[in-house]
Amino acid sequence: MVGIDIGSKTIKIVELEKTSGGYSLGATGVVAVNNLAVDKFTDDKEFAGVGEIIKKLHSEAGVSSRQVVISVPESLCFTRSIRFPLLTDSEISSAVKWESEQYIPIPVNEAIIQHTILERRENTSPPEVVVLLVAAPRVIVEKYVKVVTSAGLTPVAVETELVALTRALAPKDKTVLLVDLGATSTDIAIAKNGLLSFSRSISIAGETFTRAISQSLGITPIQAEEYKKTYGLESSELEGKVKVAIDPVLKMITDEIKKAISFYQTEEKGESPSAVVVSGGTIGMPQIISSLTNLLGIEVLVANPFSHTQLDPEVAKKLANYAPLYSVAVGLALRED
Repeated sequence: MVGIDIGSKTIKIVELEKTSGGYSLGATGVVAVNNLAVDKFTDDKEFAGVGEIIKKLHSEAGVSSRQVVISVPESLCFTRSIRFPLLTDSEISSAVKWESEQYIPIPVNEAIIQHTILERRENTSPPEVVVLLVAAPRVIVEKYVKVVTSAGLTPVAVETELVALTRALAPKDKTVLLVDLGATSTDIAIAKNGLLSFSRSISIAGETFTRAISQSLGITPIQAEEYKKTYGLESSELEGKVKVAIDPVLKMITDEIKKAISFYQTEEKGESPSAVVVSGGTIGMPQIISSLTNLLGIEVLVANPFSHTQLDPEVAKKLANYAPLYSVAVGLALRED
């Protein structure tokens, strides 16, 4: 299967092939784009323009299949867990259909709604079923589908970014917190036993770091972006001026992560995550992993979505520094139904 992750700054593509022992990597590719916002497209030329970029990426990466799975940004979707009495699967499907409108902030007829049964708690009082509800505005999904079809590809499924991220990174036997630090949003998820249990998206991300550096040092955004990538949170570089500029931004992100953990523990009665797994383009910033570890007090690991995929040694070497960037695309390509 092929996964395409259409971000605001990059488009990633991954093709995986099923083998007797799991998966092998067929192809990968990434292309830089400039402030892409598919959800705001209105003109056919805009769809066709991005379609051409994807078509070229698909060809140059050497992807063979034209059937693809795509994602829509977490920030444009609504995800929450809800509880029902101990109903059967078909009864839950009906209940979700009738009760969705009280849980999502848009009319039900304007949304595409899916649900996953997370847990059956037969020993609680009263017994209950925990269900994850995911809803996306139909108009948004249709825009992402249109972009991909204009590239001559056939989308066979559409998912939220965190559903895909969970499939790619979450272990089947633990509770972990996943953080995808992108350009325009930071997506936070808690996954239990390989299933997405809690999610939220905040608009503090890579571009916020860049703006903070630009304003603090009085330099252009382009220069600030380079400083961010080169010096990051290194206290010994440039007298620590870049670190001082972005420390408050990182603290805002870690405060939101702590709130997410606290909410999950108190409201969802979930256990504390044993580790934080981080992905996305912004985690390439120097010293961000050690800084996150210090601020959160939990082990922070860099995502490797290819850890269970057979890779040619040369390809593995080339991908080593970029693997976290492909996490959502890998998760999409791993979808089996």
